[in-house]
Amino acid sequence: MSADFFDSYARRYQPYKGGNWCYEDGCLYRGLELWHVETKDDRWLDHLRRLVDVQVGQDGSLTGYGLSDYNIDNILPGRTLLYLYGLTGEAQYLTAADLLARQLTTHPRTQSGVYWHKLRYPWQIWLDGLYMGQPFRIAHAQLKRDDAAVADSLAQLSTALDALIDPASGLYWHAYDEALEQPWADPVTGFNKAFWARAVGWLAMALVDVADLVGEDFAPLRLRTVALIDKIKSLRVVDGLWLQVIDRPDLDGNYQETSASAMFTYALLRGTRLGLTTMPDGLAATVMGRALQPKAAGGHEMVDICEVAGLGWYENRFRDGSPAYYLSEARVKDDVKGVGPLMMAAALMARG
Repeated sequence: MSADFFDSYARRYQPYKGGNWCYEDGCLYRGLELWHVETKDDRWLDHLRRLVDVQVGQDGSLTGYGLSDYNIDNILPGRTLLYLYGLTGEAQYLTAADLLARQLTTHPRTQSGVYWHKLRYPWQIWLDGLYMGQPFRIAHAQLKRDDAAVADSLAQLSTALDALIDPASGLYWHAYDEALEQPWADPVTGFNKAFWARAVGWLAMALVDVADLVGEDFAPLRLRTVALIDKIKSLRVVDGLWLQVIDRPDLDGNYQETSASAMFTYALLRGTRLGLTTMPDGLAATVMGRALQPKAAGGHEMVDICEVAGLGWYENRFRDGSPAYYLSEARVKDDVKGVGPLMMAAALMARG
């Protein structure tokens, strides 16, 4: 059932931002890539090339991409460029990947050495950005045999974990403002005010993907990764999924959110392969069954996806990073930020 759903979804998918290079499309690209890796079925590669090739010029340019925007989100789809280059040897994919890597050579950093989330979010580390930037940078650096860049990315991850950890809970805050200037940030700690499940999901996926890339060099991050995965496992609703505000079952209106649950499932599946954890019995089937619901007209749709959540001002609305804020964001169906991670998890399940 899931393969048919993902195949149909890819066939009808429309670029998230009108064709401009963006992380949302990158979520689907990663899902298609993993289905091709795990099943060797060329229909997934056909979907991938059809979607990516309209965004990548023969000169390696990327539609709508601006290096000087210094937006870490835009780095995520670069992982697929490396995959396609490895399969085809076609130069435009590597040239485009090199362009993204060049952004990271001058991307602004906090005083502690971690990439800012975006140029317009100065001095801020967000969990989202760790997934968007570091796995690509490591994979690109490995291709270029740049050991210093790999080491720097691992150091950035370690520093970010130190900065964002809440020792009392073992969870990680969505974001940290080093400058203590943002109105959403605690004026003493610099953190936002709640643990958003999808932010923790981005982090969990970043850590297991980096572990997969670097092997033994992951050792300094291993214990913290295992501790996070254990904490995530403990917070799952009994016989269900994970909550939007992950640690607050007491919170009125809190709900089982599917995009984060898909991310956690992927992290657990990948982590199990890497010997970091064990997969709870029946979890993957539960997540698939809850996330994909039948439509009256036939087929299925992915439900209960938080459409978006951020921090600070956006379109005349202030996002304060509180529990109430995360529960105020719209719940939607079939958003790629949910379907992509669910597809990644299902790809690992497809091989077993």
